[in-house]
Amino acid sequence: MTIAVDAAGGDFFPENPVNGALQALAEDSSLHIMFVGPQQLIEAELENHSFDKLRVKIVDAQETIGMDESPSIAVKSKPNSSISVGLREHKEGNCEAFVSAGNTGALLAASTLILGRLKGVLRPTIATFYPTLKGFRLLVDAGANLEIKPEMALQFAKMGQIYAQQIMGIESPKVGLLNVGEEEEKGTENLKAIHAHLKQLDGFVGNVEGRDIFPAKADVFVTDAVVGNILLKFGESIPSALKHMVKSSVKGGIVAKIQLWAAQKVLRASLAPFNYENVGGLPFLGVNGVSIVGHGGSSAVAVKNMIKSAVNCVNGDINGKIVASLN
Repeated sequence: MTIAVDAAGGDFFPENPVNGALQALAEDSSLHIMFVGPQQLIEAELENHSFDKLRVKIVDAQETIGMDESPSIAVKSKPNSSISVGLREHKEGNCEAFVSAGNTGALLAASTLILGRLKGVLRPTIATFYPTLKGFRLLVDAGANLEIKPEMALQFAKMGQIYAQQIMGIESPKVGLLNVGEEEEKGTENLKAIHAHLKQLDGFVGNVEGRDIFPAKADVFVTDAVVGNILLKFGESIPSALKHMVKSSVKGGIVAKIQLWAAQKVLRASLAPFNYENVGGLPFLGVNGVSIVGHGGSSAVAVKNMIKSAVNCVNGDINGKIVASLN
């Protein structure tokens, strides 16, 4: 299996994409890597590593899309960017998936434009893992669709259930609609209409509130991109905020330093299951291919696990199962 890697994506390219991809290569003897990006940068970084050259290919793409660029403008004005070139390689069948820690909006726009949508899909969506007391659960939409119609919400829920079951190993994923109250009549007219559509879904537990996320009252939390992205960014801030709060509560002195060390050790162990590095990345559900997006600050370990996510999506035939579910 060949996975294309955006060697010019993320905050720490080409070091982390190259290093992470080579780690994945070393752990999976059946894997081949296609690096996409400025050839000279990739070759210079590869000189720092030893690897099986027969399982690595470089596809030159001299243009890069910055993290702060407008997605729609960048995709149209930079046809030779690492994102566009990599996705075209995927579209042409030269690789089974494309992974990137680059500009999320640009990757979504290019994935939709180049790969197209799966049969029956109204809109592709961004799903993301969210930490709970039971481990990661799925939040959808997390940034693609600012407004969602009831029919779209139903598709998002179905695609989320398939991903949760096939990739996350949740046997019978429950779906909850994020709302301002648990009662069926709560929320805007659109939320009421979405609720009515989701009622036909096996595993729908009804409306859930923000306080229901950490206890994992549902396995797939459905919302629009406004609420979803706010929750995502809030969740990302929790570990550092907790560490700061613990440090601020301990006063000076040798005893205090020992207390702080012990508290930080417990905190690290407690937050380990929520470490995004172990997740790597997530696919854009609904596009006609496997396009995986990772955190902009992805480490080499995160990139390695991003590639593993891509392999799992291909082997699990996620797209085939989505099409079967929607049609």
